Parts: sequence; structure tokens; C-alpha cells
Amino acid sequence: MAGIKALVGLSFFGAIGLTFLLLSCALDQYGVYWPLFVLFFYVLSPIPTFISRRLSDDSDVASNACRELAYFFTTGIVVSAFGLPIILARVALIQWGACGLVMASNAVIFFTILGFFLVFGGGDDFSWEQW
Repeated sequence: MAGIKALVGLSFFGAIGLTFLLLSCALDQYGVYWPLFVLFFYVLSPIPTFISRRLSDDSDVASNACRELAYFFTTGIVVSAFGLPIILARVALIQWGACGLVMASNAVIFFTILGFFLVFGGGDDFSWEQW
């Protein structure tokens, strides 16, 4: 039952994050949809970790090269997701208020993705690998 509560909580926070993102686009004073390009980063961010967990063995070694490379790529994707709205605001494609809403959305969504891996990442009976 704890897994269901965690899944409901993660979906709630995901909805809050997407609400911030849609508000940064759809409010009348902002009115442009350039911030939606951040959705690509939301989709791309868990992929290196999914691949590394499939390819690497689950030994108790302190460091695994495949997993470290996946963390590096994931970090690059997350930093790019935070950098894109700043660049868009700097060149005046979006307003700074929309940039702030996208930053809030990024923080909520990426913590939700992190929470997903922390809750469902273990090798127990209720893990994401069964999906």
C-alpha cells in the first residue's frame, strides 16, 4: 500500500510541475509557447539511468563506469533544462516571469523524477523494472 501512496504523491507533484510549465506559456501577459521545449528534457532525463541500470551488473562495487557515465549525461540534461529558459529570457523570447515559472516547474518535475527513482529504484518486488 505504501507503493500506491508514493505513486499518487509523485503524480500529484508531477501535475503541479506541469501546471507551472503551462502557466508560463498560457498566461495572457506571457503568451508564447517557447518554454514547452523543456518537455524534451523531462523525457530525456531518465533515459541514461534506465539504460545504465539495464546494462550494468548489480554488484556492490562502490563505482560503476556505466552508471557514472549515465549520471554525467543526466546531469547535463538537467543543467540544460535549467539553462534553456534563462537563455530564452535573455534574448527576450520569453519574459522573466515566465522564466521563473519554468524554473519552478523544472525543480518540481526533476525532484519528482528523483523521487520516482528513490521509491521504485530498489530491487524489491515493487520496482519500476517490472513495468
